[in-house]
Amino acid sequence: MFTGSLVALVTPMFEDGSIDYDSYRNLIEWHISQGTHGIVAVGTTGESPTVSVQEHCELIKVAVQTAKQRIPIIAGAGGNSTREAVELTEYAKSVGADACLSVVPYYNKPTQEGLYQHFKTIAEKVDIPIILYDVPGRTIISLSINTILRLSKVPGIVGIKDASSDLAKHVELTMCLTQNFSLLSGNDDTALAYVLLGGHGVISVTANIAPHAMSAMVSAARQGKLEDARTLNRQLMPLHSQLFVEPNPIAVKWALHKMNKISSGIRLPLLPLSKANEPIVHQALKDAGML
Repeated sequence: MFTGSLVALVTPMFEDGSIDYDSYRNLIEWHISQGTHGIVAVGTTGESPTVSVQEHCELIKVAVQTAKQRIPIIAGAGGNSTREAVELTEYAKSVGADACLSVVPYYNKPTQEGLYQHFKTIAEKVDIPIILYDVPGRTIISLSINTILRLSKVPGIVGIKDASSDLAKHVELTMCLTQNFSLLSGNDDTALAYVLLGGHGVISVTANIAPHAMSAMVSAARQGKLEDARTLNRQLMPLHSQLFVEPNPIAVKWALHKMNKISSGIRLPLLPLSKANEPIVHQALKDAGML
């Protein structure tokens, strides 16, 4: 199972938009030292929509090579074309990724049966653990409870990143799914509640900024240390909210730049954090004790 605090890792870029692989490796080393339980490479936070296929593959390979099996690497390998998703998943397996994160197909709006067949096809064609990614705020279409339950029975599909913010749906899933299916929150602001209601962890944006605190919070929640978990969550709440003051990963990349972890690059159509929101994110970093 995949459990704990897994970071949805940013892709460091220079000001001209080219990828800064040295900073990328350094971030992975930092996360390992800080207790992050897993790394998701080239997901939405990693700007998967704007990296080329070649860059996407290289980022997966570099993450695997850098981690050297010290921490699981989950490759972002989804797409709205089943054939392309299969190809990315095959590549991730070929370079040694531990699992793949596969997003609900976006834009073409498949039916629930189409979603089922999409993920089933990927799992049948590539022998690697698959984590579903349900994020209706970006894909519009969402996995229904019935479709998730059907997919949970497909060999190779081992969990879900749930960014629906629907805690009632989450509770229903915990009542129906077996214990070896990873339930991972895709929302930092409700991650504590998600874990306390039966989830196994979070794939986190906040962990880019505060990896140790996020890891400690999730661990405390899973161990039943409620006051410790609540205290850490209160500390992190400014980041949970203000890192999304503009579309992700705009604010988190600005924050990491201010922390001297990465350069300031980001790719169009996303822009650097607006001047109006810089004080808001700066204050959130201070309130969370990161500056």
